[in-house]
Amino acid sequence: MGNSEQQLLSILEDLKRCEAGLRASGREDTAHLVSLAVLELRMTLNGVSDAELKALCDEMLPVGDVSTQRAGEAKSSASPRRRPLLRLVK
Repeated sequence: MGNSEQQLLSILEDLKRCEAGLRASGREDTAHLVSLAVLELRMTLNGVSDAELKALCDEMLPVGDVSTQRAGEAKSSASPRRRPLLRLVK
């Protein structure tokens, strides 16, 4: 493990502690923003591209919602969810 990777892992742990502290103090919006930074760092450390994350999200949408989401339309009725093809792990 390289020095820069170790540094990123340390920053990741700090961000996770900050997120937990923000949630504990009721700062949900700010905690959500920090969680996005955590996600981006995890993606970097694990070599996950934006396109791969988008593909995963598309697969996790209910059947039929992918095309409507891309068109910017909201679907009013809930469709049964498909089982995801990929599983995100910590």
